[in-house]
Amino acid sequence: MAGLSELLSEDRIALDVTADGWRQAIRAAGGLLERAGIAESAYTDSMIDNVESNGPYIVVAPGFAFAHARPSEAVHRTAMSWVRLAAPVEFGHKTNDPVTLVVALAATDAGAHNTAMAELAKVLGDPARRAALDTAATPAELLRALGGSTDRAPAATKQGTNLILTVCGNGLGTSLFLKSTLEQVLQTWRWDRFITVEATDTISAKGKAAGADLILTSGEIAKTLGDVGIPVKVIENFSSTTEVDAALRDSYDIEEM
Repeated sequence: MAGLSELLSEDRIALDVTADGWRQAIRAAGGLLERAGIAESAYTDSMIDNVESNGPYIVVAPGFAFAHARPSEAVHRTAMSWVRLAAPVEFGHKTNDPVTLVVALAATDAGAHNTAMAELAKVLGDPARRAALDTAATPAELLRALGGSTDRAPAATKQGTNLILTVCGNGLGTSLFLKSTLEQVLQTWRWDRFITVEATDTISAKGKAAGADLILTSGEIAKTLGDVGIPVKVIENFSSTTEVDAALRDSYDIEEM
């Protein structure tokens, strides 16, 4: 599976971009994909429509928005773009606003970018490396900060006896991001052999809930899901292993180790 170094290049990184609001910020990220021949303008429109329809759940960590939409014919190949804003903008998220970093993902399928999502979640969860992203002077310097010493996530070969769902509007970008953070926590607990984590969309989650123990998602998506018969835990910072750890302890009634 493709990692960050394979999905992001210097020509798709723009630093200190001026944006009047969240729509313009997403258009800046989408424009990089368009100019590189990766996606058409219709895909940028879809990324904006996604937020208009599902709310600002794409703001998955403080100051960080992960723009994406469902795979479509408007996407020619899987790749990412990166925009650092000159001044922060509000997306409407109650805890993670304002946003200074906007990453856009264009994907031809739901699985080719899993490794990149795992790497990105680890980078954003590391305060030192996040600071390096905020201060990088050039695209090349930013790529070096992303590369760092991040380990690739192991392939999902476990056969768990329990199931946790991570859910977003499309079952693509943000749910995979949260899945990666959750798997880091499970590996720390040494529970990864017992619990399977599946990233999915809101419609599929309602059908799969009966066979799951727990759902982790954003506040906006939790409202969309409603009562699905199992606990739904809202995660504000999708890159925070501490927050996910606390949600799991509360769900499984586990004291601090």
